[in-house]
Amino acid sequence: MDAGCLKKAVLGCAVFVLLVIQGANGSDFPLFPPIVPLPPLVVPANNPQTAAKIELGKQLYFDPRLSGNNWISCATCHNPVLGFGDGLPRMLGGPTSKEGGRHSPTIINCGYNEFQFWDGRASSLEEQALGPIQNPNEMNETLDNVVRKLNAIPGYAKAFKEVFGTPVTADGIAKAIAAFERTIVFANSPFDRYMQGDARAMSESAIRGMELFMGKAECIVCHNGPNFTDNKFHNIGVPADGPIKEDLGRYNVTKNNADKGAFKTPTLRNITDTAPYMHNGFFPTLFEVVQFYNGGGGRSENKSADVHALHLSTQEVEDLTEFMKALKGELVQIKYEAAPLAYPNLPKDF
Repeated sequence: MDAGCLKKAVLGCAVFVLLVIQGANGSDFPLFPPIVPLPPLVVPANNPQTAAKIELGKQLYFDPRLSGNNWISCATCHNPVLGFGDGLPRMLGGPTSKEGGRHSPTIINCGYNEFQFWDGRASSLEEQALGPIQNPNEMNETLDNVVRKLNAIPGYAKAFKEVFGTPVTADGIAKAIAAFERTIVFANSPFDRYMQGDARAMSESAIRGMELFMGKAECIVCHNGPNFTDNKFHNIGVPADGPIKEDLGRYNVTKNNADKGAFKTPTLRNITDTAPYMHNGFFPTLFEVVQFYNGGGGRSENKSADVHALHLSTQEVEDLTEFMKALKGELVQIKYEAAPLAYPNLPKDF
């Protein structure tokens, strides 16, 4: 981030207005960051963005040779035409395309996340980038093999030398992929335009839904801030589904009993593109998700106290759903001419 952008970000934080909203039961919620247009993205000092690095990261992101069977790329589970997910309840990976236990999370606006993965086991995009490569149920490869394969490809050897001044390394792979993923920023949604003064950007139903979101429906308790997430972990009682009968979520990372069954709050931006929903893809539609919350969530001994019956009418459920549809934005930092295939058209020296 340049000095001008950093100054704007600091000033933005200084004037960050906090909301106090009135709940359905008449009690005041704690203060939350307001839902406002996205601020400038903060880039780690040890991995500055450059055009060449982003292009290298894009090449790696779509290259299936990072996997053990040379068939699975990052884009297999995080496809641009599927909301940077895969459209499946749970991911398929490994040498036999075995069903995994969790839904592939979107990488939309992932540069704003404080933690990566549903359980938050990675604290940076650089750390996250190497996880799926080594996971036997995902890309099923070793970093040593990936480095060896890529160093043998003239195009990669040349690109890494130009970007990092070194041969291909695991650290360079992580930094390049992370740099590319930070360009996956969606903004300029009807909500953003409405907040910037365009009174006609959202429908009347969506405006009513926004009022519900901040008030009676209590969505803002967890889905707050510019990216509509508190970057925290909650147990809302999502029913078990798929091969994992009891997914302990965040507990697997922290070993804190309070984290059993808790998963990261996902962004709601472009939520209509990222079905199915929840960490295990249990709900096919957004309407079903809202109904789930309206009924007080699911059953769990460790369920968050913030999850309770909302008593929304059918019209209110529809209005709330319409508001979330208004969070669909545009890719503002990078454009794709077409969705790359499993084997993209690589330059001949790659």
